Amino acid sequence: MSLAVVRSLALDGLAAPEVTVEVHLANGLPSFTLVGLADTEVKEARERVRAALASAGLAFPHNRRITVNLAPADLPKESGRFDLPIAVGILAAMGEIPLANLAGVALAGELSLGGDLRPVRGALAMALSLRRRSSQAVAIGLVLPAASACEAGLVEGVPVWGAGSLAEVVDALKAGRPPCQSQSKMAAVEATCRLDLRDVRGQSVAKRALEIAAAAGHSLLMVGPPGTGKSMLAQRLPSLLPPLETDEALESAAVHSLSGGFDAVRWRHRWVRAPHHSASRAALVGGGSPPRPGEISLAHRGVLFLDELPEFPRSALEALREPLETGHISIARAHRTVAFPARFQLVAAMNPCPCGHLGHPVKACRCTPEQVSRYQSRLSGPLLDRIDLQVEVPMLPPEVLSRAPDGESSAEVAERVKAARALQWQRQGCLNAELDTAGLDRYACIEASARQLLNQAATKLGWSGRALHRVLRLARTLADLQSSQAIGAAHVAEAIQFRRALGALAATG
Repeated sequence: MSLAVVRSLALDGLAAPEVTVEVHLANGLPSFTLVGLADTEVKEARERVRAALASAGLAFPHNRRITVNLAPADLPKESGRFDLPIAVGILAAMGEIPLANLAGVALAGELSLGGDLRPVRGALAMALSLRRRSSQAVAIGLVLPAASACEAGLVEGVPVWGAGSLAEVVDALKAGRPPCQSQSKMAAVEATCRLDLRDVRGQSVAKRALEIAAAAGHSLLMVGPPGTGKSMLAQRLPSLLPPLETDEALESAAVHSLSGGFDAVRWRHRWVRAPHHSASRAALVGGGSPPRPGEISLAHRGVLFLDELPEFPRSALEALREPLETGHISIARAHRTVAFPARFQLVAAMNPCPCGHLGHPVKACRCTPEQVSRYQSRLSGPLLDRIDLQVEVPMLPPEVLSRAPDGESSAEVAERVKAARALQWQRQGCLNAELDTAGLDRYACIEASARQLLNQAATKLGWSGRALHRVLRLARTLADLQSSQAIGAAHVAEAIQFRRALGALAATG
């Protein structure tokens, strides 16, 4: 009777809890039993492991009773990541691999029937989880398929080794050495954007709103007829944003690793996700079994652009409310709850009415007041409350566009954005859009006349407490763009104007 214990890792959101793979060999009727709350694809490892060992010319205990336990038993296990540790555990239980050589490594990888190792999802999340547990007395290395090892090797401080086949891993473990170390050599590719803000003619107010949004991570809604440049403006927001810090980039890349969409070339870039308006609630916020990240998590530390905002399903839009406040999303299912990060910057665009011509200087709107009201009411008050900037993007006559100056380039605006962000991090350790109520009270520094103007506007326009705080955050950002320590009446007045796009269009209609 023999017992071997091998370390591996499961996935639970961005966390990667440790799984102990226990392999027990005993006399009795030949069988291969796998227990420990394993999904169907994990149970299928029995056939993959048997074939992979035979193809690699390695021994398999055909005449023994094999029991594999994946502990803890109450943690769901999914995917083929446990193929490699199960195969290694069987060989160790047979005495082919010294048990002492397994003490300092965790293994994960899917086996082909020919014994090759196939990449697994979440390699970056596994490496980040091991780094968080690096305070242990014994450092744990990670053995992965070669393709996954390049991805996990981005995390410094965690030994990562890559292998191409089961035989390569077994040979290394027999000799008491890991496979060839595969610390990633992926360089930080410079996040350049070919789209320039100067390409957009006119629309100075919308450009100003885009700068304010970039300066502090504010959400933005652009309202206007078709063809006024709303999508062009949204596509140029990344050109105003600074590059990601290493930890932010790793966290963002880890989410894409979970979805199987990791891109080595763009791992330091801010992602721009632009789902179609037919996207379901689960596609936006995540879901499935096991739960997978949705568009809001794939846009973590980047931009989520929702074009034709009122055309999205109402349930999908309402599901954005909590992540916009908290920066994360918890997906609850009957047997588990999984949390994903969702600190995204929302940029949305919409037409003012169903036909799109409300407020057009030439084309007459064909919609009745009831149709306009019904269309705009697809956006609930609580959702609009959470959108900081609401700006009108009007249709400009051709003669105005031909005379409109090109304006500033993205590089020029990005310098002001960078300076404003530096002020915020130095003062409060976060962007203005992320300030909580206590931080807002502490760092607002609003003048008496500005406070009076803000209170008058809130009373007249019937703002909620949340809307009042969001306008105050906007005013704080406007002051930072001018390197002003205090918020003045002019900053508050401009911030108020950026909350009235839909109301102004309704009045025009």
